[in-house]
Amino acid sequence: MDISKQVVLISGANRGFGKQLALELLARGAKVYAGARNPESIDLPGAIPIKLDITKPDSVKSASETAKDVTLLINNAGTSTGASLLTGSLDDIQLEFDTHVFGTLTMIRSFTPVIEKNGGGTILNILSVLSWLNVGSGGAYSTAKAAAWGMTNALRLELAPMNIKVTGLHVAFMDTDMTAGNNSPKSDPKDIAKITIDGIESDLYEIIADELSQKIQQGLAGGVSALYPQLQK
Repeated sequence: MDISKQVVLISGANRGFGKQLALELLARGAKVYAGARNPESIDLPGAIPIKLDITKPDSVKSASETAKDVTLLINNAGTSTGASLLTGSLDDIQLEFDTHVFGTLTMIRSFTPVIEKNGGGTILNILSVLSWLNVGSGGAYSTAKAAAWGMTNALRLELAPMNIKVTGLHVAFMDTDMTAGNNSPKSDPKDIAKITIDGIESDLYEIIADELSQKIQQGLAGGVSALYPQLQK
C-alpha cells in the first residue's frame, strides 16, 4: 500500500496515540480525517477535523456520510476505566465493551461500504498485548480487547472478498494520558506510530510493535502455565 495515496479516518485523533498516527500519516502525504467527540480539540494542521463518537451510531453514520473517500480506517478510540470484572461498576464494564467492541464494530459496518466503493483498502484495529494477557486488575479492559481481537479475526475472513484487509496492532503500554498512572515501562507513541504505518504499508495482517507483545504472543502456545505461572504455585 502506498500511504501517500490513501485517505484515512482515525478515531480518537485529538490526543495520545491517535494524534501521533495522524502526524505520521500527514508526514507521509496521506489525506487525514481526524475524528474526535470534540473536533475543536484537534490541533493537526493539514488534517480535516470531524465530529465522531464511536459509541453513538448516529455520529458514526454521519462521519461515514461526510468522509466518503476513505480507503484506510483506523479504529483507535478507546477507554480504560480500570474496572474489575468482579467488583467494578457494571456501567464501567459496559463502557469498555461499548467502545472497544460495539463502537469499533459500528465503525467497521458503517465504513465497509465506503471502502469497498473506493476500490478496497485497509481497516486497522488498535488492539493491545492485553488482548492476549490479563493482569488481574482492570479485567474489563483486557476482556473487551480480547473480544476485539476475536472480532478482528472474524472480520478478516468476511471482508477479504471485498478487497478489504483487516489489520491488528498489538502493543504494550505507551506513554500517553491513558497510562499516566501506570509505572510500567512505556514506549514512545511516536515510535509505535512509525512501526504501525510501516506495517500497514507492508500489507501486514498483524503488527507486533514491541518486545513484550512478541514475548506474550510466543507464550500463547504454552497455555495457562506459560502465561500465568503464579497459578501453578
